[in-house]
Amino acid sequence: SSEASVVYKSKVLKRVFDFVSVLIGLVLISPLLVLIAILVKLTSRGPILYGQIRMGVDGSEFKMWKFRSMVVGDRNTEGWTVKNDPRVTKIGGILRKTSLDELPQLWNVLVGDMSLVGPRPERPVYVEKFREEISSYMLRHKFKAGITGWAQINGWRGDTSIEKRIECDLWYIKRWSLGLDFYILLMTFWKGFVNKNAY
Repeated sequence: SSEASVVYKSKVLKRVFDFVSVLIGLVLISPLLVLIAILVKLTSRGPILYGQIRMGVDGSEFKMWKFRSMVVGDRNTEGWTVKNDPRVTKIGGILRKTSLDELPQLWNVLVGDMSLVGPRPERPVYVEKFREEISSYMLRHKFKAGITGWAQINGWRGDTSIEKRIECDLWYIKRWSLGLDFYILLMTFWKGFVNKNAY
């Protein structure tokens, strides 16, 4: 049908935009990535990157990458972080507060696991929890997960209302356009990456 054709073309357009943007972006910020990697390695024992299983489109799972911001060996590395969390390293605290720990997710975008803009991906254990508690929750998994999104630029990130985040995610999915993606990316940079709810 013509509607299916439009949806397909939109997905292709979004993918091309993501791929080209990230390819250029990775080249431009490569010195910053190297600097952060060195700082992480020199200031605490363990790997530079940390991969965590997240749920993507239609329930598919993928490993989402971050710069490691916690000490290695703590058994409780899977729970949500809280203010003054003792597991977070000194450099990790700065990376989290400025969202620089999320930069390795550009690789996830490059290989097609994620998009630059979309609903933030959640861990499978929380997906199972939220799908029982929040109606229409699984609709967000019909769209590719993003590094930033409508919820994030409206302040719903970190330790904030899950319901409000879902509202924003569904609003974005229903109204998606390349122009909206441009706007969200612009606002992400305009408002800055520092967030008082990011621990």
